[in-house]
Amino acid sequence: MKTRTLAILKPDCVKKNLIGEVIAKIQSAGFKVLALKMVHLDANTASGFYEVHIGKPFFNSLIEFMTEGPCVPIVLEKENAVTDFRALIGATDPAKAQEGTVRKLFADDMTHNIVHGSDSDENAAKEISYFFSAKEIVENIN
Repeated sequence: MKTRTLAILKPDCVKKNLIGEVIAKIQSAGFKVLALKMVHLDANTASGFYEVHIGKPFFNSLIEFMTEGPCVPIVLEKENAVTDFRALIGATDPAKAQEGTVRKLFADDMTHNIVHGSDSDENAAKEISYFFSAKEIVENIN
């Protein structure tokens, strides 16, 4: 059964002009893009999205990073989308990511790690609805 996940190409990805290259890797891995847009998060929007991390030592630097430039949220669909996408992007720390993963190829460090990926089907649904209304998601792409 096909499932969905949310990817966010983070400000470092946009700044490095890697949007096309990262999307090409995503599509080559069999994911279908159902929705995509570029946004510039403000502190309230970023804090709302990352509210599960409020109080953690890295929260303020995460919000600062996610608001420093535009990012690209993307709704992806594939069999086992969450698991397969997390395998494609690699470990949060690019130094620990497997060869060939998006983060190993393009990320600088744990903060500047190019891409966000949902960590569960339940969170994927919440995260997708945070950025996209149902009418913005294209169904039945062949």
